[in-house]
Amino acid sequence: MRSYNLNIAGYRIKFESPEEGPELVPSERFLRNICNDVDSDLLIRVHTGKYKIPGNAEKVFSAPYVEEINGIQVKKSDRFWSIHKHQNDLFIKTLFPLSPKIKKAVLKYSLNSRDWDLWIEGSVTETDPMEYPLDGLILYYLTVIHGDIMIHASGINNAGRGYLFSGVSGKGKTTMAKLWDNSGARVIHDDRLIIRHSGSGGFVMHNTPVYRNDIPLQSALNKIFLIEHGKKNELIPVRGAGCISLVMTNCIQHNWNPEIIARLLGSVSIMCSVIPTSRLLFKPDRSVIDIILENE
Repeated sequence: MRSYNLNIAGYRIKFESPEEGPELVPSERFLRNICNDVDSDLLIRVHTGKYKIPGNAEKVFSAPYVEEINGIQVKKSDRFWSIHKHQNDLFIKTLFPLSPKIKKAVLKYSLNSRDWDLWIEGSVTETDPMEYPLDGLILYYLTVIHGDIMIHASGINNAGRGYLFSGVSGKGKTTMAKLWDNSGARVIHDDRLIIRHSGSGGFVMHNTPVYRNDIPLQSALNKIFLIEHGKKNELIPVRGAGCISLVMTNCIQHNWNPEIIARLLGSVSIMCSVIPTSRLLFKPDRSVIDIILENE
């Protein structure tokens, strides 16, 4: 196809390919996010060929390729993706480590524009413009533009109440999601969530397509738990600067720009001022659900 629209976390993203460009083929995990919206919040034009970043552009951020093996972060390569800045334009230069073909890409974008351009370099006749790592990068910068939050967390909805369980790898996000799933709650996601402030004044958590069988889900956010394994279940309320700092630790963030840091800090500060937040030390069994429901 030459164009299609996705709706992810309420962001309407339109992809277009010119006549001489590649065929656009979204991967299976995005098929349930395809929508028929006429309007879009972001247009990404997809091209084939090499794009030359201006020679005097400044590299402001660089990420190595890291894999998680048995819960341990292992760096596989220093070269993965990087961000370059030239005047008001930003460029993401990336490789595709999971692709069966060797290819590179450059995404030209701006925090002030809703029209972006993506060049795919390599033997490409068809492409998924949201192939990893572009999916997370595009969604992250949409959260920056809109003042939203992308966070490492699992989220569940139980009888209309939304709970977010946040922590770095190994702290129990997936375990917590499974416990609630087994108890009959709806799992919004167990890895990566986007939190948006709704027009009605509340906060809403949205899943993002990570797994093949993901379907678009969202829930009101009523409580936040900062989790870690413990010998017993224990809830410790946190507030103020300490709360903000703990939540920020688990947010996805590219700290190369003071404005980006300030936007995220402001959004997290507002959220922490209205959403009850606690540290949660927990045992990996049904008893942790009981203590949370007892404290409703």
